[in-house]
Amino acid sequence: MIYNNVLLTVKNTDDVDTVRELLAEQARLSREEPGCERFEVYHSQADRQQFMLVERWQTAVDLAQHKEAKAFTELYIPKVIPLVERVPHLSDMVWP
Repeated sequence: MIYNNVLLTVKNTDDVDTVRELLAEQARLSREEPGCERFEVYHSQADRQQFMLVERWQTAVDLAQHKEAKAFTELYIPKVIPLVERVPHLSDMVWP
């Protein structure tokens, strides 16, 4: 299993709603990709400029293919990335 968690901070508060909509669509498309077991988008209640992506992929190949798919290449890279600061975390599950 490959776990990828990404922290996103929207640079300009005027873009929060746009980023929220784009991430929701990205999640919907990503969930349809082969090997995607989990793709969730969280929006912080404490800081509305903060989002978190929680992803689980069956294999590293599936994650690599995700980076070539429509959700990544047509939404995330050209439309989300210019509006946010991004910190990805490939992660290990501690529990269960």
